Amino acid sequence: MSGFLPVEALSSLSPQAQALVGASSAQPLQAPALPAPGEGAASAAGSFGSLVTDGLARLNGQLIGGQVDLQRLALGDAGNLHQIMIDLEETRVNFQLMMQVRSRLLEAYQDIMKMPI
Repeated sequence: MSGFLPVEALSSLSPQAQALVGASSAQPLQAPALPAPGEGAASAAGSFGSLVTDGLARLNGQLIGGQVDLQRLALGDAGNLHQIMIDLEETRVNFQLMMQVRSRLLEAYQDIMKMPI
């Protein structure tokens, strides 16, 4: 994040966000340590791939858990209706987030493919 924000954007931020911006601008920016050539590409690709795989597995587990909760609710075995509804809403939001990330990645891929070589 750059240290420069327009005044209009800064004034529209919440007090908590303004405090975070102030704290981040007070700390000096340091460049991350770069790995040796050839080492970073493989580890970065592996870590991104594992991050995506773990996220999808976690989302799949939430979707399956939501399905089981809905089946128990339909059978009348639901213990806590409020917790089931909260879990279903969290699952819905996580699924929407995953779809937005997918859309952005697809758009980025298409933009890269449109670039002239």
